[in-house]
Amino acid sequence: MQLRQNSARTFGTLPVLLFVLALSATAHAHNITRILAKFPEFSTFNHYLTVTHLAGEINRRTTITVCAVDNAAMSSLLAKHLPLYSLKNVLSLHVLLDYFDAKKLHQITNGTALAATLFQATGSAPGSTGFVNITDLKGGKVGFAPENSEQIEAYFVKGVEGIKYNISVIQISKILPSEVAAAPTPGPAAVNLTSAMSAHGCKVFADTLLTDSEAEKTFQDGVDGGLTVFCPVDDVFKAFLPKYKNLTAGGKTSLLEYHGVPVYLSISTLKSNNGVMNTLATDGAKKYDFTVQNDGEEVTLQTKIVTAKITGTLLDEDPVAIHTINKVLLPKELFKAEAPTPAPAPSPDEAADAPKSSKKKKKAASAPADSADSPSPDADSADQTADSNGAVRFDGISMGFGSLVPCVWLLVLTLL
Repeated sequence: MQLRQNSARTFGTLPVLLFVLALSATAHAHNITRILAKFPEFSTFNHYLTVTHLAGEINRRTTITVCAVDNAAMSSLLAKHLPLYSLKNVLSLHVLLDYFDAKKLHQITNGTALAATLFQATGSAPGSTGFVNITDLKGGKVGFAPENSEQIEAYFVKGVEGIKYNISVIQISKILPSEVAAAPTPGPAAVNLTSAMSAHGCKVFADTLLTDSEAEKTFQDGVDGGLTVFCPVDDVFKAFLPKYKNLTAGGKTSLLEYHGVPVYLSISTLKSNNGVMNTLATDGAKKYDFTVQNDGEEVTLQTKIVTAKITGTLLDEDPVAIHTINKVLLPKELFKAEAPTPAPAPSPDEAADAPKSSKKKKKAASAPADSADSPSPDADSADQTADSNGAVRFDGISMGFGSLVPCVWLLVLTLL
């Protein structure tokens, strides 16, 4: 009996324990763009972290320090008119692969520390040129200089914000001077999207993209600034072609662009971030968005019509990523959602076991499904010419925060 009670208690608290573990796993997540957005004096620095794709790299790492500079200091750097990839190297020298807040900076052992940076981690920094010396000087000053620099020109100004032992954002007075980091750097070789997809199981989608010059241009133009493509595999898109041909010209372009996102998203980023995402088709009132949902190693893309799973990665080289998916993404702007199937009536045996009313006989009648509960198509859409039988229904189960309250109470009771 005692064993049974203990087992019941263990399984009763399991949902709460899983929730606590999930919460602790995401408690240290950070977003450098959001952190710096609260401080207008760093707006230029923040902008170029995004343009150079360093923001994504910072967000993927833990135990990191960002040495931000204000807009005036960034102006002196931008006046040099460095190529984008040289600018990225310079800024990556300002991202330390260790945690330094104001307190730790003033308690450096022996007064000096050597910190590796993202520039060193890229492998582009020869020798130790990707390291930064941090020196606790007299009078409470803390100086920063590249490892090969003969003098200190940048100093600690203040702590900006941080998450203990995870990320620290501090301000330094000037850009760290480094001729090595600022040297001309060739950019990555041009990526031919359709060739990359055709050679790795997405030929049907790639060929369809090529026939739509407008969509193909939108994809190719997005390469330099960052692009992620979610490519339906050949068998999937081939089966969808009859419905695709029923769309208007504008609808076809929108559907193809719906499979692209105007930002570089590696698979590791997708596995660590949930939420609504705009696409290349997003345009004002026409949202054309979907929701990224990860569950362990599995990542799904959820529209109002269908849920597709990422099945592989064809290319993952900043600034371009191409991931394969097992279903065509269907936007609600183009396709009608399928009405939910009414619940079946109880069988005669089940009905016989049901308790009978003592006052009046129970009438056996099944009510039809309320049509008001059925999803309706977007009334403003002009491209709903595809037949609704092509839509796929997703009968998912979601748990809101309110449903966790009983679990929390259960945890409290078990601990009493």
